[in-house]
Amino acid sequence: MRSPLHSLGILLLPLLLALRPPAADALSPDGLALLAFKSAVTDDPSSALSSWSDADADPCRWVGVTCANTSSGGPRVVGLAVAGKNLSGHVAAELGSLPLLRRLNLHGNRLTGAVPPAIANATSLRSLFLYDNRLAGPLPAAALCALPRLQNLDLSRNALGGALPAELARCGQLERLLLAENALSGAMPAGVWRGMPRLQMLDLSSNNLSGAVPPELGGLPALAGTLNLSRNHLSGEVPPELGRLPATVTLDLRFNNLSGEIPQSGSLASQGPTAFLNNPALCGFPLQVPCRAAAPSSSSPPPPPSSAASSGGAGGGPRQPVRTSLIVLISVADAAGVALIGVVAVYVYWKVRDRRRAAGNDGKDKGDDEEEGRGLFPCPCPCMRADACADSSSECSDDDGGGKCNGGGGGAGEAGGELVAIDKGFKMELDELLRSSAYVLGKGGKGIVYKVVVGNGTTPVAVRRLGGGAAAPERYREFAAEAAAVGRVRHPNVVRLRAYYWSADEKLVVTDFVNNGNLATALRGRSGQPSLSWSLRLRIAKGAARGLAHLHECSPRRFVHGEVKPSNILLDADYNALLADFGLARLLTIAGCTDVYSVAGSGGIMGGALPYARPAALADRSGAYRAPEARAPVGAGARPPSQKADVYSFGVVLLELLTGKAPEHGSPSSSASFLPEQQQEAPELVRWVRRGFEDARPLSELADDAVLRDAGARKEVIAAFHVALGCVEADPEHRPRMKAVSDSLDKIGA
Repeated sequence: MRSPLHSLGILLLPLLLALRPPAADALSPDGLALLAFKSAVTDDPSSALSSWSDADADPCRWVGVTCANTSSGGPRVVGLAVAGKNLSGHVAAELGSLPLLRRLNLHGNRLTGAVPPAIANATSLRSLFLYDNRLAGPLPAAALCALPRLQNLDLSRNALGGALPAELARCGQLERLLLAENALSGAMPAGVWRGMPRLQMLDLSSNNLSGAVPPELGGLPALAGTLNLSRNHLSGEVPPELGRLPATVTLDLRFNNLSGEIPQSGSLASQGPTAFLNNPALCGFPLQVPCRAAAPSSSSPPPPPSSAASSGGAGGGPRQPVRTSLIVLISVADAAGVALIGVVAVYVYWKVRDRRRAAGNDGKDKGDDEEEGRGLFPCPCPCMRADACADSSSECSDDDGGGKCNGGGGGAGEAGGELVAIDKGFKMELDELLRSSAYVLGKGGKGIVYKVVVGNGTTPVAVRRLGGGAAAPERYREFAAEAAAVGRVRHPNVVRLRAYYWSADEKLVVTDFVNNGNLATALRGRSGQPSLSWSLRLRIAKGAARGLAHLHECSPRRFVHGEVKPSNILLDADYNALLADFGLARLLTIAGCTDVYSVAGSGGIMGGALPYARPAALADRSGAYRAPEARAPVGAGARPPSQKADVYSFGVVLLELLTGKAPEHGSPSSSASFLPEQQQEAPELVRWVRRGFEDARPLSELADDAVLRDAGARKEVIAAFHVALGCVEADPEHRPRMKAVSDSLDKIGA
C-alpha cells in the first residue's frame, strides 16, 4: 500500500522536472563535446575555460569558440582556439564529434598524451595546430590523412616519435606539413611525397631522421615556401632533382651529414651558403670548400708504417707493450696542457678587449654619447621642397646652429668582426644573419648578392659580399664613415642601406630587399605580363627623378650616383621606383675591390629581387647610359662622375621609357684611331629622337605603342619627351638640375 507521501511525490515529479535548469536539456552535442575537452584539462592557470559551463545553453558565447549558422541545425561550432594558456591535460577524443569544426588551435599549452586518431571524425577539419605542447607517441597519419579537407597540419615542438609513416601519401590536400622539433627517426619514406601535389611548405627540422634526402622532393609542384630538413642525421649527396624547385623556395639542409659536391642545377645554383652549412663533407659553390679533383685510387700503395709501429721491428726483436700507467700519464699531461693553453687564450682575449674599450673611452665626457649619435656631414641647405626633404628633415638638428645630421653611428662601431646597424630601426644580429636561409640574386665581378630571410621568415634583406682581405685594416674608419653617410639617406625612392659588416676576411653591406625586379626586366617584358602602361611608366619616371633629386640636393652629402640605368631602378609591388647601388662604387674601392666598374655596373642587383639577365650581346650596354664626358676613355678627356652626368643618364632612361627602345650597343673604344668628337657622340637613341622632332615625325613613330594606348596620354608624352631632350644636352652646362627635372615631371598629369 502506497503512502500518501509517495503518491504526493509522483504528482510533484513533472513539476520538479519542469523547474530544473533548462540548459541541461538544451545544451547541444557541440557543447557536450567542448565540455568533454574541459574535463580532460587538469590545470587551467589562467582560467581560460572558466566561462564554459553547462549552465549556459549556447556554447557559441564561450571564450575561444567560433560558430557559424547552418541551413538546418542553427549555429554550429566551426572553430576552437585556446592557445598559449598553459593548459595541462590531454586532447579529448570527443573533439572529433564536432562535425563542422574547421580549425582547431591548441598550440602553446602543456598538453600531453597522444594525438587522438578519433579527431579525424571531425570531417570538416582544415587546420590542426597542436604545436608547442608535450604530445608524444606516433604520428597518426592514417587517421589524419583520411580527413578530406585537411590543409594545415602543425605538430612542431612536441615529443612525437617513431618513423614517418607511409600513410602520409594519402594527404593529397595538405598544403603545410610542419613536424619540426620532435623525436621522429628513421629514413624519410620514398614514394610518399608524390602523393602531396598541393604541398607548399615542409618542415622536418630538428628530428632524428637518417638516410638519404628523397629526390622526389624536387618534384613537388606547388612547393613555394620552405623546405627545411636541417638538424637531422641525413646522409648521402644532395639530389640534383632539388634544383627543379622554384627559386623562391627557402631550402635548409644545415647540420646534417651530407657529402659530395653541391649540384649546380636549377635553383640549387641560386641557394646561398646558409642552406648547406655544417655538413662537413659537403663541398662546392656556394660553400667556400673546394672539392678534391679525384679520390685516391684503390690501387695506390698503402701508407708507410708509422715510426711507432716500425720502431719495435727495427732491431728484429719482439715489440714491447706500452704500460697502462704510462698511457694514463701521457693522457693527463696532454689534458693539462690543453687546459693551460685555453686559460691563457681566454686571459689574453679579455685583456685585449679591455684595452680596446679603454682606448675607445679615452677623452669621453658626458656629452660624447649624444655627439656619437650625430652624423659626420652637415645637411645641405636649402632643400628643394619641403615634401621632398621630409625624410631628411627629421635627421637635422638645430642644437648648435651648425645643422648636423643624425645618423646611426655606423662609423663609431668597433673596428672589425661585428655587424653594425646604420639606424636604430634595424634589429639583427650577425648570428641571425648567418643562420638564415638565403639564395643568390646575382654573382659576377667581385661581388655576390644574396636574398636573406630573417625574423622568423618574415623580413627579407639583400646582402652583398664585397670580398675581403684586400683592404688595409686602417681603412675601416673610412669605410664606416662612407657607409654611415650612405645609410643616412632616407627617401621612399631610394634603396636604404641598413647595416654593414667589416672584418679581415669578409665585408658585407645589408640593404632593404625590393621584390618586383628592376626597370630593365619590366621594359623588356615578363612572360605572361603585358608591357608597362603609360601611367606606370610615368609613375616610375617621377619616382626615380625624386630619388635622384634627393641624392643631389637633400642627402647628408650631395651625392653623385654615377650609374643611373634601368637595371639600377628597382620596382616594388606597386611599381614605385627605388634607386639602387648609389655609393657602392666608393665602398667597393675602400674594401679593396679595384675593378669597381665591372662590379658596380654588373646589374643593379643591390637589394633587387632578380638580376637583370642580359644577353651576352648586350653585356656592355650600360656605357650607353653615361654622359658623353663620362664615356671618354681615361686620359682622353674623361671627367669624374658629376650630378650633370647623372641628369644625362636619367634622360636616356626617360627616352627608353617613352620609346621602348634601348640605347645603342657598345661603348667607346680606347683605340687611338677614334677622334675625340666621335668619343663624345651621343647614343643612337638620343640622335634618333632628336632627328624625329626636327623632322616633325608623327608621335606614333617615336613613342612606344603601349604608351599611346592610354586615352589622353598624347600631351603628357610630348611633355615628357621635351624633359628628356633637355636632360641629354651635349653641353653639361645646358642641362637642368635634377630638382628642375623632378618638378617638371611632377607637373605632367597633375
